[in-house]
Amino acid sequence: MKNITEYLEQTAKNFPDKTAFRDENSDLTYSQLVMKAKSIGTALAGLERKNVAVAVYMNKTPMCAAAMLGVAYSGNFYIVVDSKMPVERIKNMFGVVEPVAVVTEDGLADNIKELGINAEVFICDEISGQKPDENKLLEIRRRMIDTDPLYCLFTSGSTGVPKGTVVSHRNVIAYTDWVIEAFDINENTVFGSQTPFYFSMSVTDFFSTIRTGAELVIIPKKYFSFPIKLIQYMNDNKVNTIYWVPSALCIVANLDLFKYTKPEYLEKVLFAGEVMPTKQLNYWINNFPELFYANLFGPTETTDICTYYVVNRHFEDGTSLPIGNACNNCDVMVVNDKGKECTDSEEGELYVRGSFLAYGYYNNPERTSSAFVQNPLNNAYPEFVYKTGDIVKYNEYGELIYCGRKDFQIKHMGYRIELGEIENGAAAADGVSVNACIYDAAEDSIVMIYEGKAKKEDLFDALKKRVPEYMMPNRIIKISSMPYNSNGKIDRVWLRNNFKTIE
Repeated sequence: MKNITEYLEQTAKNFPDKTAFRDENSDLTYSQLVMKAKSIGTALAGLERKNVAVAVYMNKTPMCAAAMLGVAYSGNFYIVVDSKMPVERIKNMFGVVEPVAVVTEDGLADNIKELGINAEVFICDEISGQKPDENKLLEIRRRMIDTDPLYCLFTSGSTGVPKGTVVSHRNVIAYTDWVIEAFDINENTVFGSQTPFYFSMSVTDFFSTIRTGAELVIIPKKYFSFPIKLIQYMNDNKVNTIYWVPSALCIVANLDLFKYTKPEYLEKVLFAGEVMPTKQLNYWINNFPELFYANLFGPTETTDICTYYVVNRHFEDGTSLPIGNACNNCDVMVVNDKGKECTDSEEGELYVRGSFLAYGYYNNPERTSSAFVQNPLNNAYPEFVYKTGDIVKYNEYGELIYCGRKDFQIKHMGYRIELGEIENGAAAADGVSVNACIYDAAEDSIVMIYEGKAKKEDLFDALKKRVPEYMMPNRIIKISSMPYNSNGKIDRVWLRNNFKTIE
């Protein structure tokens, strides 16, 4: 099969009446999902366009999932737009891809006028009820190939303009082949979905769900502010698999939540998106040692993940959790500044090759050519690899260890320093719930920002035992609540812009 919707239809034949997507207020069975996606695809097919962008401007609901798949049926690719995203960012995104249409819902339709875009607007509830034109959809599918784009996912750009990563049907099929095999995703899997549909992590549970007949339960964002209700919601929906950002897992650990309530059906805990502090991971493991834990690692440009590590041994608080080894049908290389493969425990940049690799950035050839390059270890034929910008090395077990970002690497007092190493040291300190390190280039100073009960002087003393003197923060700021961006990660941009005024 060459198209993700073909896999969806196969699943619907096997499990027509099984719930595919569910939230607090609604759900769609697989047969309903196919019918609504086909109806939406039929309406969009009237545009008579192919392989162009269609924006899905909706809240995260089962109908949003139907709209995303409906765009695929129409022979085009979708971009998911957060309804709470700043207007200027949406305008920047639309300026990059110039969507020919926007699929939205009744409560959001008026917002589109504010965007001032020249695109046809479709109301999802209206078009999802019309009769699908099976002949038209079949004609579209016959013309499609597996390398046609499926979606364009936007991440922040260093210039301030978001960059859109273009991912094909083939990328998602190859990637989910690995996900399904590695984590035994099947019709009995019930995902508790935390990440937004516009975030690359959602690709993992979204598409492995529709390929296997699993169920995806959308967890309302509000419950992460009321964790007891979060666990209750998971239990009510018999969630047995979660794939969350570490910040979400840390909320549970920092509140010692399992003293009050426990997940009854949970079997697998997967995490990615940022470094998972071992102190908080150990809280989960100490309470539920029988669960399956895995650390997944990768950028949007590799569909979602390129390496992973199944937790199989104990780690002391404050030590680094490995990011493991390459996923099946994906290859990684550690390359030094001279373009040579690193040896032993030498640090270098992580390069990725294989079928998981996205095409590059939409309408941005300069940025694409700087990140997607000829494999420096192969000069015999054209072969593109992706330069992740992540600094890694191998440990004594042959596992990759994440050392930091190239753009997190600073030169301070003549030393090259990875801010992530300082953060690991702070994470192990008693009374530190979460922390982030930033570099104030103007003052050549390292600033540590943390949330928790620890006193500044105690954190300073704890850090002195874990990092050399030249890596010690010049300033430590205690904050009542760490800011997070829309993807659930620590908002380091906000911290860099506001650290002088938050104390």
